[in-house]
Amino acid sequence: MNTTMPETIDLSATVFAKTAVGQAEIQSRTLGLSLLVRRALVLVDGKRSGAELSVFLVGKGDVEVVLAELLERGCIEPVGRVGKAAAAVAVPDAVAPPDPTETAAPPDEAVAIPGLPPADSRSAKENEMARNFMINSINSIIGQNMRVTLVTDIFHAKGTDGLRKIYRAWEASMADHGIGARRLPELREKLFKVL
Repeated sequence: MNTTMPETIDLSATVFAKTAVGQAEIQSRTLGLSLLVRRALVLVDGKRSGAELSVFLVGKGDVEVVLAELLERGCIEPVGRVGKAAAAVAVPDAVAPPDPTETAAPPDEAVAIPGLPPADSRSAKENEMARNFMINSINSIIGQNMRVTLVTDIFHAKGTDGLRKIYRAWEASMADHGIGARRLPELREKLFKVL
């Protein structure tokens, strides 16, 4: 297997997304990928650069070799590149520039979920219960490592408003899964008690 890549691709600064082959491999496991390479494939989300992915694979091998193998097998494709400004990763949420996709709707509409009390009426304990419920329901119904980005977003959500912003993605993930779709009314009712 040839894992040399064209000189034009800086694997650590490139953002990758799964191809149709990669999506199929997640479900079928027909390519015989090693556990490390498969884990990297699961983590590829079209948002993280190779350098950002390496954080999740620390001590487990050279991320560039792993990404080169996934590229060669057609499981991932480059979709962008991290610029010098973005290389200073790990900007705290409090000072991060707003995400253009989040500014499409006014902040109040982004977190307005019918039937819920005002966000400031929820306690830190209720926030933690909502966070745990969302993460545990994803892991138990959809499967661990199947929605890594969503679980990470839920984990890092700040307060009730942050959890309510990510709620729609949680709901969509549940609705896209057979068992999750059947259980969604029950799960929603339980979650709304603390969200």
